[in-house]
Amino acid sequence: MHSLSINKQRLGPNTLPFPVRRGLAKLGKEIREARIRRRIPTSVMANRALINRMTLYKIERGDPTVSVAAYATVLFVLGMINRFADIADAKFDEVGVSLDEERLPKRIRSKSPISQHKPQGTVRK
Repeated sequence: MHSLSINKQRLGPNTLPFPVRRGLAKLGKEIREARIRRRIPTSVMANRALINRMTLYKIERGDPTVSVAAYATVLFVLGMINRFADIADAKFDEVGVSLDEERLPKRIRSKSPISQHKPQGTVRK
């Protein structure tokens, strides 16, 4: 019998693909800028989001170890949760739409006409 050894790596700043790290860093930076534009101090923001200031600090730096729920709650406090909810919306999924279009049939054959069936039942005279 052969045993398979699976090498599992923890997700962290050094194991994530670069575009993911860059995206999280951009999100964190934009969250920080939105908080500052609203003149919300870190202590107030953390309190409203039900997180501690260290977690807020990590979010504003795009730390991948912070839960998605914490990011979402901060966006909610900032009034930006709708944008978060639309991230994977089908209308923004260009690849998915393209794949669907490739699968569409080249032509559609018409079905046979619907036959005129009389309802079954007893006939009363």
